[in-house]
Amino acid sequence: MGINHGKQETRLSRRLRLGMAGGGDGAFIGAVHRMAARLDDHYELVAGALSGDPARAASSAAAIRLDPARSYASYVEMARQEAARADGIDVVAIVTPNYLHAPVATAFLEAGIHVICDKPLAISLQEAQGLAALARQKNLLFALTHTYTGYPLVRHARELVAAGALGELRLLQVEYSQDWLAAEIPAATAAAASGEQDPGAQGWRSDPARNGPAGTLGDVGSHAYQLAQYISGATPTQLLAELHTFVPGRQVDDHVQVMLRYANGARGTLWASQVATGCENALRLRLYGSKASLAFDQENPNQLWFTPQGGQAQCITRGRASGQVAAHATRVPAGHPEGYLEAFAQLYVDAALQIAAINNGQPPPDSSRFLTTVEDGVSGMEFIDAVLRSHTQDSSWVSLA
Repeated sequence: MGINHGKQETRLSRRLRLGMAGGGDGAFIGAVHRMAARLDDHYELVAGALSGDPARAASSAAAIRLDPARSYASYVEMARQEAARADGIDVVAIVTPNYLHAPVATAFLEAGIHVICDKPLAISLQEAQGLAALARQKNLLFALTHTYTGYPLVRHARELVAAGALGELRLLQVEYSQDWLAAEIPAATAAAASGEQDPGAQGWRSDPARNGPAGTLGDVGSHAYQLAQYISGATPTQLLAELHTFVPGRQVDDHVQVMLRYANGARGTLWASQVATGCENALRLRLYGSKASLAFDQENPNQLWFTPQGGQAQCITRGRASGQVAAHATRVPAGHPEGYLEAFAQLYVDAALQIAAINNGQPPPDSSRFLTTVEDGVSGMEFIDAVLRSHTQDSSWVSLA
């Protein structure tokens, strides 16, 4: 097979100049963003503030061959200097701990630079709403990397639901289970498991000041909620939730279970856990309608199950999904598996298309419409806020914001 020069139907006139905030040595998600940005050849990483520690920032930049003159000790300085350059960055990828998402994004939006941010969007609903308003005011793209929405079959499932293939939605069940926090673990081990280097106890993810008040809820629970909403097209009106922390001394939740009510009378359940022994990365969604059901398992992303009422279960493979939506998110022929990195890269493809359109004063192409943005992030924070309210009110029913 020949060299992959990117997806031809998404070719841009030039590579976008990409900067990165966070993602220094030992940061799992920073490396994933860099690989995703490179995969389809739409970006060139040219600048970074890879750590708040100047020495680590410099060594991290050297390790990925960044120009030392464009390795910054702070994101504030990076935003200021890059905005002043004729060849400054078009877009920044934010891969910092959660508490820095809002201040970093604000600095770059104020500088007129597009943003691609890791999820969750912020650590509070107020922060999230402020970011959405600023992005709209500046007419800049703010993409949020909900990875699993990049899978071809997730987008195909969304199309099927929107076309009425399931009939009226009745039941929704989504779960995201892991086991890497099933026991109290040393800081170094926790940092490695979460993909981060961090000297604090169990890494920044277990510190409410840096992670926010939602532990497993904000980490994988937000993914589960967003995937269910993304495919079903339905947002619950009420929920009842319970958070729990199984491991003594842990400062944030490691397990969450939620009941959901929808305006049309549908009912749903969501549970997310990082203490589910034996589970690796089990994100699963099942939708049941009046005509048919759908089932998707993230650990087997090249298969989607569709079962009509009274009919036989049908396994739709990625290579057999019909239509341009799945094709747009596909890179290799049928039978060749695509996975996590390709899904992540798809978000970067769609972001590139939208950034190029905005910069040229044009509407974004229809093919990029499935990109998750700051508005999805606000919706996710509304869910987190409602879960926290329900839990503190003795698991009572509450309305979403």
